Amino acid sequence: MAASAKTLTHEKPNPTEDWTIVLPRRGKQRRNLVKPRTPQQEQTWVPTDNEVNPDRESKLMQKMQVCMKKLESSEFFCNFMDQIRTPQISDHISRVLGSEPKMQMVMYGIGSIETYEPPRMQLSLAILTKKRFSWIGDVEVFDPVISGTETRVLETLGCSVLSVNEHGRRKASKPTFFYMPHCEAELYDNLLHANWRVDMLNRIVLFGNSFERYEEYVSLLKNSTVVSLRKHLLAVRRFTKEFGIKMVSDDYYRALHDLSWHFFSFDPDMELQFGKMMELVDSYSETA
Repeated sequence: MAASAKTLTHEKPNPTEDWTIVLPRRGKQRRNLVKPRTPQQEQTWVPTDNEVNPDRESKLMQKMQVCMKKLESSEFFCNFMDQIRTPQISDHISRVLGSEPKMQMVMYGIGSIETYEPPRMQLSLAILTKKRFSWIGDVEVFDPVISGTETRVLETLGCSVLSVNEHGRRKASKPTFFYMPHCEAELYDNLLHANWRVDMLNRIVLFGNSFERYEEYVSLLKNSTVVSLRKHLLAVRRFTKEFGIKMVSDDYYRALHDLSWHFFSFDPDMELQFGKMMELVDSYSETA
């Protein structure tokens, strides 16, 4: 995720500039999301700030409650709920679920909910959505900037914080809802790479940055390095059903702009061949 607490210099994204301008500045530290990690390299993660402070926890819980109440009563949230109930979205969710009654929610890159409002808004949306829909199961959360205080508040809110940084490489061995608003493109690519099989991609519901916007951005940039960091994302676009969410006011723009639902639709008998799929993105890099 984005690393430092930079000032947001653009209120609206400009696809001709660096894509990172569409990301909210949430005090996150940039991580190496591309280099593969072997199981032997994985280490137990613990917060760098693991202070036990009941006063901090109480204040953060109050902030979350205020945020959830504000969001739940908004026109944006009403529209968001209505969209999920439409056949466009609900039919795809049913297909992913198959015979399973629920799917786990995995939330990557939540950021510092204690320091910044956009992460609180994104977390609030996830928690409220889970409350409204019985098909959402347990919620797992990870971001390396999460503090001990934030961990305890997240647990109080019904989430569990992962003890290992998966770098987005969770395999969808069962239906899984990946909730990844405003993550870096490399994190989405890691997720797709880890699930580069027809059966796994068909088990994924992904809520995050618009893949269509990424494709538009890369086609304008014509940069081979940028393409290499997004090659799975670009290759899968052809098999992706994407539904953007509707923004009805600027109140939630910074936290929730340019987000979409993504569903991957493959014939179960189709063999996902990485080499052939990569041919789909050659045109982006050949002139770089």
